[in-house]
Amino acid sequence: MIKTNKTKVGILLLVLVLSGSHFQLFGQESPRKNFAYFSLEPDIVTNYLGPNAKKLGYVRVTVELMLEDAAYIEAAEHHSPLLRAATIDIFGRQPEEKVKSLTGREDIRRVCLEKLRELMKKETGNDTIKDVIFTKYLYQG
Repeated sequence: MIKTNKTKVGILLLVLVLSGSHFQLFGQESPRKNFAYFSLEPDIVTNYLGPNAKKLGYVRVTVELMLEDAAYIEAAEHHSPLLRAATIDIFGRQPEEKVKSLTGREDIRRVCLEKLRELMKKETGNDTIKDVIFTKYLYQG
């Protein structure tokens, strides 16, 4: 009987731990993040490097920025030309193999995230951008 109760308590504790923010022990509330999303509009459309100097491909990407807080939307909007230019520059330097592969796309996304975070930190002094999301990704080349 005691073993069964210990098992039930263990399972209950495991469920509470795994559920993270859904349950709070001892009545404590955790601070909620107020994430926001900002689109770099219009879509990014630019060329990328083809297999030789005579051939270029193009890519069209819809870029969404996940911001650490909704209060940063105005700053993201203000600096959107800088963020767009940096994103276009990153895509323009990519080889065809990277643009066309899933792992390459993820590498490009990470490079964009690092660069855009760095730019916003420099411009605003805050860690503004939490993530970069490509919601549309089309290429031809």
